[in-house]
Amino acid sequence: MTARAAGQDGKAEATATTDKVKRSMGQQTWKAAAREVGRSALRHKVLSAVIAVCVAGSLVAIGVVGSASGQAASGQAAQPAPVAAPTFSLPLLGDKSGQQVALSAYRGRPLIVNFFASWCEPCQTETPLLAKFYRSQKGAVALVGLDENDTLGHATSFTRADGVTYPVGWDPNFTVASAYGVNALPQTFFLNSRHQIVDRVFGQVTLARLNQGIARATAGG
Repeated sequence: MTARAAGQDGKAEATATTDKVKRSMGQQTWKAAAREVGRSALRHKVLSAVIAVCVAGSLVAIGVVGSASGQAASGQAAQPAPVAAPTFSLPLLGDKSGQQVALSAYRGRPLIVNFFASWCEPCQTETPLLAKFYRSQKGAVALVGLDENDTLGHATSFTRADGVTYPVGWDPNFTVASAYGVNALPQTFFLNSRHQIVDRVFGQVTLARLNQGIARATAGG
C-alpha cells in the first residue's frame, strides 16, 4: 500500500461514524424538509468555518419537524436500523468544578439529546417546552441539552431564563453537533438503552414527537 493510500484509509476511518449516522437517519427527510420550508426559512448564526454548510442547513431553522420515523409512518420508507451514537463529553454549563456532560454517564439508559443555542429562534420556544417536560417527568426520562456555537454568557442566561434543570453541555466549537451530522438547529436525537439512535427530529420538537421518540427509545426494554 502506498503512503497516499494509507492516508486516505485513515481519513475514511476518522469520518466513518459521522457518515453512518447521516446515512442511517434519513438524509432524504432532511432534503424534503428543506425544500418544503423554501423561501420562508430563517437565517441563523453559523460557525465561520462551516458557513456554507450551515447556511444551506438553516432552511430548517424555523422548526419544520421531520424524521426517519415520519417516513416510515407515511409508508415512504421503513424505519432505518439503529446506529451507535457518537460519544461525547462536554463541560457542564454553569459549573466551575470541571464536571462534564458525558454520554457514558447514561450507560444502560435511554437518552434524549437536544442540540440548541441561545441565538436560535425556534429554540426560544422549544427550550421552555423541554424544561417543562423534563420537570414533569421527575427523573423518569433522561435528557441532556448541548448548547452549540454560543457564548458562555448568552448560553447561561438563556437556560436560566427558561428554567432549564436538565444537564447542558457547552460546545462552542460545534464539535459534537458535527459528529452527529447536525448543521442546523434545533435537532433532537432519541437513543435507546444501548445508545443507538432510534429516532431524530429536525427542527422544533413538539410534545407529541417527544412522546413518540421516547416510545421508540424504550421499546424492547
